[in-house]
Amino acid sequence: MTIKSEKDLVAMRRIGRLCGDIRDAMCAAAEPGMTTAELDDIGRAMMDRAGAISAPEGEYNFPGATCISVNEVVAHGIPGPRVLRHGDLVNVDVSASLDGYFADTGASFVLGGFEASRPEIEKLCRDGKKVMMRAVKTVRHGTPLREIGLTVENFARKNGYTLLRNLASHGVGRSLHEEPKTIATWDEPRERRTLKKGQVITIEPFLSLGSEWATEDKDDGWTLYADTGAPTVQYEHTVVVTPKGYEILT
Repeated sequence: MTIKSEKDLVAMRRIGRLCGDIRDAMCAAAEPGMTTAELDDIGRAMMDRAGAISAPEGEYNFPGATCISVNEVVAHGIPGPRVLRHGDLVNVDVSASLDGYFADTGASFVLGGFEASRPEIEKLCRDGKKVMMRAVKTVRHGTPLREIGLTVENFARKNGYTLLRNLASHGVGRSLHEEPKTIATWDEPRERRTLKKGQVITIEPFLSLGSEWATEDKDDGWTLYADTGAPTVQYEHTVVVTPKGYEILT
């Protein structure tokens, strides 16, 4: 999507703010003993009150309003009977549409706070959010798309992390996944595209303590696991490209 009018921008701000609010509310509400289905219900209720539609459910028939991934699951976790426990590494990924406009966001956290985790997991979470913001700050009209992945890869190498290389950022706006597709959050030397004013994209690196690939659960066709089982975090914003930089919508 390329924003072409004030109407487009206002609508994208509205759905972006809603997705961000749902993400934050779900992260704050998660507690030991709650099932992932109960946590998903919070997100669904907020969407319903706003008149919004779950994007993964509406676009792809995903069996849940949001994706909730725990520990060994890195993405597309299906809400269900799994009980959250103190110290779990949890990711909440929220995408929704409102009046035909889509936004997408996500965050990882340790249930019970960092005191419930090992020091390296605390650092992984802090660095995951940090590297997402470093990548966001590269965004402006004319920026080579390669700059996003190069920024993330340089950070990961310097700090001893690996990156999942089959889960990428993407365009968003009039559908959940659209052009520019497959925006690498690792260095991709063959990338020749550049960002244009008004484009709406996600920035969502997957930073890991050892995994480089997400593997699909063949039974449910959705759940993605870290190939080595190493702890992995994802942080994601939807941003719009401006002449001098970016605006975070989520």
